[in-house]
Amino acid sequence: VLYNKHEPDPEAEKELGVVFAPLDELLAKSDFVSLHVPLTDETRHIINKETLAKMKKGSFLINTARGAVVDERDLVGALKSGQLSGAALDVYDNEPNIDPEFLVMPNTITTPHIASATWEARNKMGEMAVSAILDTLEGKKPTNIVNEEVWEKRRK
Repeated sequence: VLYNKHEPDPEAEKELGVVFAPLDELLAKSDFVSLHVPLTDETRHIINKETLAKMKKGSFLINTARGAVVDERDLVGALKSGQLSGAALDVYDNEPNIDPEFLVMPNTITTPHIASATWEARNKMGEMAVSAILDTLEGKKPTNIVNEEVWEKRRK
């Protein structure tokens, strides 16, 4: 299993048995590319005509990250040309609208942005929310706080 992020993570490599690879190498060697990135200026349309051309011919693309990390027009082209054998998409550039071509292509699986809609995931989300509320009421900083600066100002 190959992975790519800004820098290698030796701890993850040891624990998970994964190997860091530059993006171009990852694309060229992988049978399946699964995207797990936030949408930022750096990741917007990171999968495009150029990166799709670097992917191993006949490979598959899975996007459960954010729709705009993939240039959908370029993906349609790669699927039609056979550069990719298939794609599985749970997120779309213009949600809730899905490019109609994806709905009729036999090599594409589409779902309506439900990747986290499992009983276990939703139950865990509820538990985490309740835990954060209880921590806050008890004066403790919540575990997964996003805006720590607000918490720090509140404490002064």
